[in-house]
This record gives sequence, structure tokens and C-alpha cells, in this order.
Amino acid sequence: MKKEIVMFTDGGSRGNPGPAGIGVYIETLGKKYGECIGVKTNNDAEYEALIFGLKKVKQLLGNVSAKQASILCCLDSELVVRQLNHQYKLKEVRIQQYFIEIWNLMLDFGAVRFEHIFREKNKVADALVNEALDGQAKQDFLF
Repeated sequence: MKKEIVMFTDGGSRGNPGPAGIGVYIETLGKKYGECIGVKTNNDAEYEALIFGLKKVKQLLGNVSAKQASILCCLDSELVVRQLNHQYKLKEVRIQQYFIEIWNLMLDFGAVRFEHIFREKNKVADALVNEALDGQAKQDFLF
């Protein structure tokens, strides 16, 4: 029987492009991560959050358990979800590269699904993004 892992991811950029952060909440495992990722666009941050999350789930589960797991990835970016579900074309080369990396990561799991959710349902991951960016802003101010 496959274990289902529910993961919420979010990415944000202040400036688009601008200082960016990611937030990942792996609900099933009770794990939360937030970090700054440099200067990126909102879409880049959304993709990087998902990549970070998939890598983290694999690390936490281990190779054997990951192969037996089903991952539900919940994102509030309708664009990214539609791109990953082959509903929208990938026009930019850098987005194509993110797509390829995610597709390769998917091979490590039994199944991976991408679901669009409303922003209100992604509050934990969104808060992690903002905490990371606020922390970076304070650090930049001090130095």
C-alpha cells in the first residue's frame, strides 16, 4: 500500500524579480521549511519551492520508502500547476529546465500529483515564505 504524503509549497518574490523565498509544509510528516533563494521571479520561486520540497520528502523517506509513496503537491500558483499537468505550454527555457528537474525527481516516487489550491488553503507555506523574506530584510538592514 502506498503512503500518501501531502505537501504544500509556495514561492514569492518582492519585486518580481526581487528578493525571493520559498516555503514548504510537508503536512503528513509535520515538517516546515522556509528560506531565501536570492533574486528571482515569482514563478521561479514557485518552481524552486516545489523542487526543494520533493528533494526534502525523498531525503526524509529514504529511497525505498519514497519509491512506494504517493505525493500530493498543493500549490496556489495555477500557472505552475497547469504547466506541470501539461495544460499550458512551457515557453521560457528556464521554466523548461525547472520542469525537467521536477519530472526527473518524480521518478523517485511511486506517484506525484499536482493540485491547484486557493491561497487561503496555503497559509502555512505562505507564512514560511514571508518569515524567510522578513528575516533576510532585517539581516540586510543590520549589515
